[in-house]
Amino acid sequence: MSTQEKPKKLLDLVKEKVRYKHYSLRTEQSYCGWIKRFILFHNKRHPIDMGAVEVTAYLSHLSDKCGVSAATHGQALSALLFLYKEVLGIDLPWLDGLHRPKKSARLPVVLTVSEVELLFTHLSGIHLLMAKMLYGTGMRLMELLSLRIKDIDLETCEITVRQGKGNKDRVTMLPRMVLDDVVAQIASAKSVFDKDRAEDRAGVYLPFALAQKYPNSDKTFAWFWLFPARAESLDPQSGVIRRHHTHEQAVQRAIKNAVVQSRINKPATTHTLRHSFATHVLQSGYDIRTVQELLGHSDVSTTMIYTHVLKRGGRGVESPLDRM
Repeated sequence: MSTQEKPKKLLDLVKEKVRYKHYSLRTEQSYCGWIKRFILFHNKRHPIDMGAVEVTAYLSHLSDKCGVSAATHGQALSALLFLYKEVLGIDLPWLDGLHRPKKSARLPVVLTVSEVELLFTHLSGIHLLMAKMLYGTGMRLMELLSLRIKDIDLETCEITVRQGKGNKDRVTMLPRMVLDDVVAQIASAKSVFDKDRAEDRAGVYLPFALAQKYPNSDKTFAWFWLFPARAESLDPQSGVIRRHHTHEQAVQRAIKNAVVQSRINKPATTHTLRHSFATHVLQSGYDIRTVQELLGHSDVSTTMIYTHVLKRGGRGVESPLDRM
């Protein structure tokens, strides 16, 4: 008697398609979350039995009742578009006709140089090093935490950022001020690596099936994390228990506490250090294209938001009050 395979659950199909298209784990989690909330909103009806009316009703609920931002609204819409087009294979005209709310033009929160210095005085150890590297390189938090030993070139003082936003690689500087600290951190990571190898633990995660292409490369120090986590954790994609990099929440909490302790009256976060990097580089006289490359922006218009610092608030116009 032949046994038929059980049909896969919808969210499992979503995960398969996300991974097939090499989207990030964050995107996978986000899409699954929005699709699940969409289904629950409509009393667990299957999406294949719903259409434009139900999608519009859900998005209207997010805007009118939940008061979500334009960015969050767009994220939910992208998840539903992915569900219908990529997973269910339904390419209906109404999908592209759905309204996307216009994002408001907001200036980024930027710290002054003295505020950055003050912030650093309330950090210590590895969190201080991370904060200095975020500000000194312009990397995003997850780009910093995802660094491997092989990505650090101590001789040329360069960092290769792998699989940044948009799955792009780029090169940024390694500030000489943190060079000795980075060397010490590499030594610290080596001790963790040696302990894992002595105990024959699973190797680190490698992207795009590189572990199959280059056997045992996941157990080489070159691929080890610059900032390894203290303990092992479950890999949500493979189910393997292995050592991952330091969790982002630990860094976020440390910087949030430092902002409070330093009494900086700005809603500063880890990403504020990236904004401050871009702003201060522009103030130093570097051109917008250079900053674009360092930040990894695909379009220079994204980088243009930082040119507000060159306008000095009033597009360079002197107030008549200051001439009195």
